[in-house]
Amino acid sequence: MGVYTKTGDKGTTGLFTGERVDKDSARVEAYGNVDEINSALGLARVWCEKAEVREELLVLQKLLMLIMAELASLSDSAAYITAEHVQKLEAVIDKFEQQLPPLKNFLIPGGTKGGAFLDLARTTTRRAERQVWRLVKQEPVSEHLIIALNRLSDLCFVLMRFEEQELN
Repeated sequence: MGVYTKTGDKGTTGLFTGERVDKDSARVEAYGNVDEINSALGLARVWCEKAEVREELLVLQKLLMLIMAELASLSDSAAYITAEHVQKLEAVIDKFEQQLPPLKNFLIPGGTKGGAFLDLARTTTRRAERQVWRLVKQEPVSEHLIIALNRLSDLCFVLMRFEEQELN
């Protein structure tokens, strides 16, 4: 089977749960934004020098696959993101933040290549979160998924600080 299916040539796409929706729907826009986060984290993983950060980024990329699957599903039974995912994100934020000095001023992105890509992932995550909030105005979305995106942007910020703290 080839990579092209021709099923999207008329402006629709298939969801994970099989339904067809317009390619410019809020739902497709939401999981498309999450897909961009995954790409930004992939770039960060390539360029980050600290093994701890790279390992965590791979875990986050796997979590993003679950987030995309949930956003690409219309079924109520497709709740892939749980309160446990949110708790794990918060625990990772706390773990890395405990190793950082208090933040006393604004940071300018670009101290290191890895840090710059982590900041790109942070801002991309914020955009995805805004898009999910637009989707919420039209269709139900799990509260856990929304919170997980919010925590993910915080984690990207903390990981950027951690990556850059001794390398700058």
